[in-house]
Amino acid sequence: MRQLYFSYCLLLSLATGVFAETASDLPEQSSSTQTTPAGTNLYQGFTGYNRKVTTNSAEAQQWFDQGIQLLYGFNHDEAIRSFEKAAEIDPACAMAWWGSAYARGLHINNPEMKEEQSKLAYEAAQKAVAALDDETPVEQALVRAVEKRYAWPVPEDRIPLDQAYADAMETVWHQFPEDPDVGALFAESLMNLQPWDLWTADEVPKGRTLEILAVLEGTLAKTPQHPGANHFYIHAIEASPWPEKGLDSAERLIAMVPGSGHLVHMPSHIFIRTGRYADATAANERAINADEKYFSLSPPPDFYSIYFLHNIHFLAYAAMMEGKYQVAMEAARKIEQDVPQDFLREYVTLADGFMTTPQHVMIRFGKWEEILAEPEPPEWRLFSRAERHYARSVAYSALGKTEQAQQELELLDQVASQLTDEWEMGNNSAKEVIAVARKMAAGELAYRKGDSEQAFALLREAVEMEENLSYDEPPGWMQPVRHALGALLLADDRHAEAEEVYRADLVRHPNNSWSLLGLQQSLQEQGDTVEAKLLASLVAEAWKHADVAPVASCYCHPDALKQAGEACCTENSED
Repeated sequence: MRQLYFSYCLLLSLATGVFAETASDLPEQSSSTQTTPAGTNLYQGFTGYNRKVTTNSAEAQQWFDQGIQLLYGFNHDEAIRSFEKAAEIDPACAMAWWGSAYARGLHINNPEMKEEQSKLAYEAAQKAVAALDDETPVEQALVRAVEKRYAWPVPEDRIPLDQAYADAMETVWHQFPEDPDVGALFAESLMNLQPWDLWTADEVPKGRTLEILAVLEGTLAKTPQHPGANHFYIHAIEASPWPEKGLDSAERLIAMVPGSGHLVHMPSHIFIRTGRYADATAANERAINADEKYFSLSPPPDFYSIYFLHNIHFLAYAAMMEGKYQVAMEAARKIEQDVPQDFLREYVTLADGFMTTPQHVMIRFGKWEEILAEPEPPEWRLFSRAERHYARSVAYSALGKTEQAQQELELLDQVASQLTDEWEMGNNSAKEVIAVARKMAAGELAYRKGDSEQAFALLREAVEMEENLSYDEPPGWMQPVRHALGALLLADDRHAEAEEVYRADLVRHPNNSWSLLGLQQSLQEQGDTVEAKLLASLVAEAWKHADVAPVASCYCHPDALKQAGEACCTENSED
């Protein structure tokens, strides 16, 4: 499976330019943040967890505690700085060197190690071994385990090293099953052997997934406030048939380590899967705020910057599902603003897909004229160009301009034919994503041409293609195709079929406002006023934060254009 965050890695190693610029607009460093001469900081918001290690220095202990929380929040570069500061203060602290070695290793979002990184990790592990003296038995076991994780020179195939480390951690886990860090680290070692590949598309566990869950559940039963175990559990359970099992971890992480933007963000992975879109929106807004504070004080971020734009992308999606156009569009534009053109050109095959977020938002909210006014991307941005033609085809169809819609569809085909296998959108190939776009646009065009049967056949094919995309959060296709299919079925008076479509979508996207509205409408049209009334409170709750009031689950519904025209006339009459 392609790695969403690994793609982001290349996308956002740009950070030094972008976030240095961002930081210049943020508040001055607060007096309560301690800064060392080397630029390493003790940050606010990292007092939620500590692990007592063997050291005579309270200051070294403080740096270690920050380091391990940063580690569990996937801010590995900052964790290294904290661990190295602890080692500078107390060179005899073996666990400080352990942290420096461990934080340099691969992880599920970056399963590759550069040569320099491997050398530094190996050297830190050797320093940890050399520092062993009166460390506790579990500390000695952790150090000996991390020693097996690295070798120098680096072998061509490091998989045996990763397996050897996981085997060593399994031994440590059996020796110290009550130690929560051991449990979390053992589970992570197993997850690193099959990154983002824990479940099939049919939600069947793969490899050692059930063992990972068992270890993490056992750890959390004993230490529910463990940041690493909660973080890893969300990743382990989110693509399963039971994402609701991650709700306890999601609730805990909301405020456990408020200085870690990524840990603050993590609940949204579960909130999205369980239909809590407002909570997902709020989690990402808090995460963005936490990271902006961090960037205002930190050295220019490296890999960690990927999580910042992931939060923005996630915010756009959650707001779309809530019906919050302004929030979604602001987030989408922020993605455009924060990715420099020179970097985008260099990594266009990986980065360009994320630049299409504004198109998805505008289609979601029926901003047809705005779509047509969007400038054409440069020729080398094939993904954006293809998505633009898709958006323009849908817009022209909604406006009843079928000839222009057909022309855009043909242009889409021309651009899409140039996409090679290197082009990606997160965990999916660009070809797979554009195929959904092409089918959806063709279906909406067929409907506007009066061929309902062909339209619904095409849209049902698009639904199947969408469901065959690899798991991603946010998903590779940001507006569920069923929202368009259901709306057009309603417009065609096929109310029972629309009901089936909406019920299926609510299984896949629980409690989403668009399908709740569509389901209510389909029931009303069939005369089932009892269930429709029962749905009223759910519909009201789902739309309570929205800044739009759509007439259907998709602005492609013919009545949506009438509503827009009536609103326009009303505004003009008031003027």
